[in-house]
Amino acid sequence: MPPSTGGEPLQCLLLSTLPLETLEQVVQCVQWYRNQWLIERFHYTLQSGCGMAALQWGTAFRLRRVLATNAIVARRLIWLTYPACLTPAASCEVVLQLVEWRLLRRRFVPKSPSKKLSPRWEGFWPVNRDGDWGLKTLWRGLTKLHDLMKGTQICAQT
Repeated sequence: MPPSTGGEPLQCLLLSTLPLETLEQVVQCVQWYRNQWLIERFHYTLQSGCGMAALQWGTAFRLRRVLATNAIVARRLIWLTYPACLTPAASCEVVLQLVEWRLLRRRFVPKSPSKKLSPRWEGFWPVNRDGDWGLKTLWRGLTKLHDLMKGTQICAQT
């Protein structure tokens, strides 16, 4: 395909150890390569956002258990980050359950009970003025939300 600017087309070489004998196999390999950034982001989130690198667990069994739990958390951290970046004006219902965003609204915006929060709402998810959330900040916000949810559940039981 000729470049739209009239210059020379960019050519890339993708090296693979996979057998690429059919068009379907080539397409699958390219799709995996295109998703590599997400896999790398997941591992970075496990290491930095969830603090896996700092954890010291005595046995492989314990490490597997904490890795399984933190993999769920890392997935949610990534899931919370990207919809808000893609559609910053969207409703918070994109990333939060109904009970979660209602609790946050009641806690942080008690005077406007009908107002829906956006995923980038700065009253709860702290945003540095230079850009989007960092993983550690998002982790802290998610931890606060879980603490609020647990406190609400305990109060409802008494």
